[in-house]
Amino acid sequence: MNNRQIFDQVSDMEKQIGELYEQLGDLKQRLSDLLEENHRLGMENHNLRNHLNQVEETKVKEEPEKKKGKLPSEGYDNLARLYDEGFHICNLEFGSPRRNEDCMFCLEFFDKTK
Repeated sequence: MNNRQIFDQVSDMEKQIGELYEQLGDLKQRLSDLLEENHRLGMENHNLRNHLNQVEETKVKEEPEKKKGKLPSEGYDNLARLYDEGFHICNLEFGSPRRNEDCMFCLEFFDKTK
């Protein structure tokens, strides 16, 4: 092997090392971008979990208040009207006439819905 071939071989190796160094720089930049994105997503996830927990705590606190101040629904109004018109609304005799006496089962229904 003569000196020229050795020089050409060393030049080729230098060129390959330069290309590998360039590829290594590109990989390093992509890794840096991925680490930044991972950190950003982790922070976003943490913030979203905190927000979700706050929303759930607010719902839990508001549910008893909603139940206390709950207005009768249309179905409740219809059953109350039927009872006032003299019909049973209990599951035992639903729809049958009451014969002008109060039914303890019908009245129990009204107690449950309050």
